[in-house]
This record gives sequence, C-alpha cells and structure tokens, in this order.
Amino acid sequence: QVQLVESGGGLVQAGGSLRLSCVAAGRTFSSYSMGWFRQAPGQEREFVAAISWRDGSTDYADSVKGRFTISRDNAKSTVYLQMNSLKPEDTAVYCCAAVYRILSRAPPALPSKYDYWGQGTQVTVSS
Repeated sequence: QVQLVESGGGLVQAGGSLRLSCVAAGRTFSSYSMGWFRQAPGQEREFVAAISWRDGSTDYADSVKGRFTISRDNAKSTVYLQMNSLKPEDTAVYCCAAVYRILSRAPPALPSKYDYWGQGTQVTVSS
C-alpha cells in the first residue's frame, strides 16, 4: 500500500514553467515505477510521463516531449514533473500514479497498469 500526494499546481501564463511533486508514503518508494497522467474536463485521462523503478528509464507522451521532464528522488520518496514552455492545452488535473515492481522493462504508459493514484493537482495555463 502506498499513499500519493501531489503538489505544485497553479495558474501560469503560456510559456511559463511549473514543477509538480508527488510524495509517496508507505512501502519502499524505489521499488515503484511512477507515472504522471492528466485529465482535462470532458476528456479521457491522458498519459504524460513515466519513470521506471528498475533503471530510471523514462517515457513521454509525444505532446510533451522536449518540454516536460520526469525525475525521481528515492531518498525523498518523491517524483517530479518539470513542465516548461507550457501551453493552454496543457491545462488539466495532473495525477501521479504508482505500480510496484512491474516486470516490463519500460515504464508503463497505460493507466490500467498502475495500482495507486493521488488526488491530483490543478494546472491552468492562460493564453
């Protein structure tokens, strides 16, 4: 069992930056692959980025490649999402998710692969 709490959301102008944090409490954080997902009103949940527990390998949605960076600090049980060059279409509730010791080499991009979810933090990008 792990509890996830996100922070760092807010209102920012287009072109600006935000850094989201997700702190995990519970079992050994280093054994979890972590993902960030987002959901805008009336839309499906969308994969943003993920980082593997095995080797720290990462994966990104095409829409955020080159702008967003996922990272983790196992000593702080925290995963981060650095978001640069933000666009109005990035506006959404951002949630982090965790899965324990998944066998796949790459970090999972499907929401169904994750077992634990945070409540989310709102990101609003104004034009």
